[in-house]
Amino acid sequence: MVNKRIGLYLQDAHDLRTEGLDIARYAEEKGFEAIWQAESRLVRDAIVPMAAYAAVTERIHIGSGVINNWTRNIGLLAATFLTLDDLAPNRVICGIGAWWDPLAKNVGIERRKPLKAMAETVEVLRRLLAMERVTFHGEFHHVDGIELDVVHGRREPRNVPIMIGATGPMMHELAGEIADGVCMNYCVPPEYNDPMLDAIERGAKRVGRTLESLDRPQLVVCSVDHDRAKAMDVSRKLLTQYLAQQPHIAKASGVSSDVVAEIQSILGWPATAEQVEAAKHLVTDELLNKITASGTPDEARAKVQEYINHGATCPILYTAGGDVNLLIDTFSPLAN
Repeated sequence: MVNKRIGLYLQDAHDLRTEGLDIARYAEEKGFEAIWQAESRLVRDAIVPMAAYAAVTERIHIGSGVINNWTRNIGLLAATFLTLDDLAPNRVICGIGAWWDPLAKNVGIERRKPLKAMAETVEVLRRLLAMERVTFHGEFHHVDGIELDVVHGRREPRNVPIMIGATGPMMHELAGEIADGVCMNYCVPPEYNDPMLDAIERGAKRVGRTLESLDRPQLVVCSVDHDRAKAMDVSRKLLTQYLAQQPHIAKASGVSSDVVAEIQSILGWPATAEQVEAAKHLVTDELLNKITASGTPDEARAKVQEYINHGATCPILYTAGGDVNLLIDTFSPLAN
């Protein structure tokens, strides 16, 4: 069974000017709902690729998956998404998360009180995109009488859904309370979602909303090949790098700290292709089968369905390489 709502997630595995734009067009042609651009490692920012995808498509939604709420001034952040909406009206999604350590710390960001910081960001951003004149004095944002200064163009409020990228229960709960939805994280088993849905529902109920009223797209590492071993190898390399660099994902996926430490002892930062190759044997087939949708088309479809069964409303398939067109064909809502 092919899910009627499906998204695609790109990071940096494809040349942006050639492959990336072709992938965006092909995903739209095949009925994908959205294409999301990553912004996590210090590689590509999300905004430039989003603008590029928007410029070469007509219908598909374009999401940030996800930017962080620490490094862009709130006025600039609102102006950025206003600009994207000018380029692709009613097609832009703001996915925003709390970032992660040690990367944030390594570039001088102190991620204190992440829930409060996120709540303030969402409030001010939403009001600015509603074309309000905003004065706000919080702990993290201080603005006096600012508004989006549109002289030439649309003055009406912009329809830009704000999706909070969440991993732990407290951020899921906050998303249920204040966001338009939650972008649930990858590299977790499908059943990880169950308590997170409870957390979203708790937050939603506080403001008179229901779980069903909130969108819940979810990132899913996905690699498809008719040769199962090739598909598994693509995802294995991705997990090798991400388990070493993003401890919060390793924790959520249940990987032992000993395995993470051993991978980290081999990989530098940034990791080289040779280091990833040397460490990838530490990522077992059992782990790949548990937290990714990797393998033949039928195997990948079955695993993605598990995430849907556990509450994901729109799987966002993270391809780290391999045959992307085959992946798109495999999950195309237009397939018979």
